[in-house]
Amino acid sequence: MHHLDRVDLELLRALCATPDSTYVGLAHTLGLSRNTVQARMSRLEESRVFLEFDRRISPAVLGYPLTAFIEVHIVQKRAAEIIAELSRIPEIVQAHGMSGAADLLVRVACADSEDLFRIDRTILACEGVERTETSLAMGELIPYRIVPLLERGVQPRSG
Repeated sequence: MHHLDRVDLELLRALCATPDSTYVGLAHTLGLSRNTVQARMSRLEESRVFLEFDRRISPAVLGYPLTAFIEVHIVQKRAAEIIAELSRIPEIVQAHGMSGAADLLVRVACADSEDLFRIDRTILACEGVERTETSLAMGELIPYRIVPLLERGVQPRSG
């Protein structure tokens, strides 16, 4: 992974503030040359610093205004097959492997409570899924953010 320096962090903060900035605009804002910004951006992209664009699209505009989190308890030996099967459910927008009581935490986008019930049944129908526990998100109180970490800067690794 690419090591981020002060210029990279400033570039990323500027992009967070104005994500539609051009290289020329970023260069002007940061007092850098356009070539420097372009080279930095290319290096950041190659290093996979940026997430996919689809993470910026709200499921609500696609007819899925509700978000739910489903804790999924699985038979561990079938984890790969279960994850492959879950990845084919379009309403699952994200899934994490977890430590603790649940094996997976699945984030789903749903149209309404009936849709959520259908999605939960679909997950439960996957061979090796033992049970689920579902929580409906009542509202996003702290949206996904990275700026506080950028402002904090690169922290030395302990160890």
